[in-house]
Amino acid sequence: MKSVSAPISLAGSQLRETRHVCAFFNNDEEEYRILLPFIKDGMKSGDKAVHVLNPKQRQDHLQRLAAAGIDPAGAQQSGQLELRTNTEVYLPDGRFDQDRMLGVFEQLASGNANGGFPLSRICCRMDWAVKDRSHVDDVIEFESRVNDVWLRHDDAVICTYHLGQFSGDAVIDIMRTHPMVIVGGILQQNPFFVPPDEFLEEFRQRRAGRSSSPATA
Repeated sequence: MKSVSAPISLAGSQLRETRHVCAFFNNDEEEYRILLPFIKDGMKSGDKAVHVLNPKQRQDHLQRLAAAGIDPAGAQQSGQLELRTNTEVYLPDGRFDQDRMLGVFEQLASGNANGGFPLSRICCRMDWAVKDRSHVDDVIEFESRVNDVWLRHDDAVICTYHLGQFSGDAVIDIMRTHPMVIVGGILQQNPFFVPPDEFLEEFRQRRAGRSSSPATA
């Protein structure tokens, strides 16, 4: 359950009560430059680390953790570090189910996770969604809905998006679903955030309009 936790340093600022973050990066180097200090600090603090990666990213990720002074093998053995692929987490049967994913993240939350860790620091790479427009739309809805989960927990959740892979419209909607944002390597409170009830009504109307529009030649 939600408690009063110490602030968490991230990207030149601090996460306080609100800890659901969308992070926009141009490339892997920028992403790791921002996230590795946050990951390393979490390991030292005894927090659980859950990293959801692209399928081919695992070896490079482990090497980057080791170069930062983290013992990934030892952390995995102790249960402090958990690595998963994004297709395994989000598309276990080839499709994205928002309701199932809400349950998955509720179980990953510190109040339910095994191991006695004070909280979880969860980093999710979201590249998988660009393979299908319906996945992007479903993810945008899900990112709004999952705020209700994270309001009940102290966990820090960083959803990383590489700008070159998503359309401008999708980036705007993704930003509107997160109360905190990293842009240009700096964490800030997101002035464009829209509460879930308001956002979902608007977004679902737009989505229904696209579905009902006749195809153009």
